[in-house]
Amino acid sequence: MKGNQNWIYFVKCLTGILVGSLFSFSVIFAQSKSLDTLTLKPVQVAPHTYFVQGLPEMGSSANQNFISNAGFVVTPSGVVVVDALGSPILAQKLIAEIKKITPQKIVAVIVSHYHADHIYGLQEFKKVGAKIYAQGEGRNYLSSETAKQRLIASKIDFAPWVNENTKLISADIWIDQKMKLTIDGVDFDISRVGPAHAPEDLMVYVPSEKVLFAGDLVFRGRIPFVGNADSKGWLVALDEIEKLNPTIVIPGHGNYSVKPAEDIAFTREYLKYLRQSMTKAAINLDPFEDAYKQADWSEYEGMPLFRAANRMNAYNVYLSIQAE
Repeated sequence: MKGNQNWIYFVKCLTGILVGSLFSFSVIFAQSKSLDTLTLKPVQVAPHTYFVQGLPEMGSSANQNFISNAGFVVTPSGVVVVDALGSPILAQKLIAEIKKITPQKIVAVIVSHYHADHIYGLQEFKKVGAKIYAQGEGRNYLSSETAKQRLIASKIDFAPWVNENTKLISADIWIDQKMKLTIDGVDFDISRVGPAHAPEDLMVYVPSEKVLFAGDLVFRGRIPFVGNADSKGWLVALDEIEKLNPTIVIPGHGNYSVKPAEDIAFTREYLKYLRQSMTKAAINLDPFEDAYKQADWSEYEGMPLFRAANRMNAYNVYLSIQAE
C-alpha cells in the first residue's frame, strides 16, 4: 500500500513538472510574441531597388537573427529578392513590407551564399511561389552535417523564431558560373565569385539600376566574418566587383554604399592585414597566440563585433594559409 502511495506521489510530481514546464514555455512564447517589436524598414537606394539592413550584432532570440541584409528589385512583372534573412519570421515581415510597396508577386529569390543568416527565411518565399536561385556548391552545404547541426543549434539559440518548422531549402535552379535572369526587360547578371567568403558566393548586378548586391563579399561598418573563407579567393573577388564599377553596392552586412571603392577597400585591407599578420607564423608553424598578440589591431578594435569575430577570423586565416 505504501509503495502505491509513493508511486502516486511520484506521478503527481512528474505531472506537475511537465505541466509547469509546458506552462512556462507557453508564457515565454507568448511574451516573445507580445514583445515582438522588431520592424523591417526597406530603404530605397535606386528607382526600383530597396534593401533592409540587419543589425550589427551576433544573432540571438532577441533580434530574431536579423543580422544580415536582404534586398529586392521591383520589375514590371514581379519582384526579385536577394537573400532571405535569418529566420522565417523575418522573411514574413519582408514579404509584408514588399506588399506595401508593390502589388507585384515575388517571382524569384537569389541566394548570395548558404550561410544561416541569409537562408532561414527561404521557406516563406517558397510558400508565395518564388523560384530559388543559388550557386551549385550550395548543394554540398545543404547535405553536410555542418548544416544539420547548425540548424539544430539555431532552434535553441533563436527560439521561438527558428523552430521545428524551420527547414533547409534547396534551390530550384542551380547556377554554375554565370547566368542572366531577365524579368520583363530587367536584367540580373548573376556571377559566381567563389570560393571566397563561401564556396558558393554569388554577386548580382542590375545594370539598369547600377546596383550590385555583393552578399558577404563586402562588409560595411563592422568587422567582417571570415569563418572558413578562402581569403586569397576573396581578394580576387573584390577585384571582380571593382571591374563592374557599380554606382551602389548593397553589402551582406552594413549600410548600402554610394562610394563602393572606399567600402570595398575596407574589406580588402582587413583581409590583407589578416594575411600579413598571420603568414609568417603559419608558414613557420609558430604558435597562433604569439602571432595574434604581436599584431596591431588598433585600427579595428573599436568596431562592432571586433571582440566576437576578430580572433576567430585571424585563427581561421592562420589555418588556411597553412593549407595553401
